Amino acid sequence: MGFDANVEFLRIAFWQILITAGPLLGMALAIGLLIGIIQAATSINEMTLSFVPKLIVVVLTFGLLSNFMLLQLSDYFQFTFDQIAQVG
Repeated sequence: MGFDANVEFLRIAFWQILITAGPLLGMALAIGLLIGIIQAATSINEMTLSFVPKLIVVVLTFGLLSNFMLLQLSDYFQFTFDQIAQVG
C-alpha cells in the first residue's frame, strides 16, 4: 500500500467527518447566529437564551438525521474493514 492510497484513505475519512458532523454543526451555527442577532438587537445578554434553543435544535437535528449518519458511518466502516482484509 503506497503513499497515494494512504492519502486517499485520509481524504475519505475527512469527507466522512464533514458529511456526518456537518449538518449538526451547521444547524448549531445557524441557530447561534440567529439568537446572537436577536440578542444584539434587543440588548438581552442571557446565556441560557442562546444555549437552550441551540441544544433543542441540535437534538432535533440529530434525531432526524441519525439514520442518515448511521448509514454513512456503517458504509465507511465496511469499506475500511474491506481494505484491511485485502492487506492481510
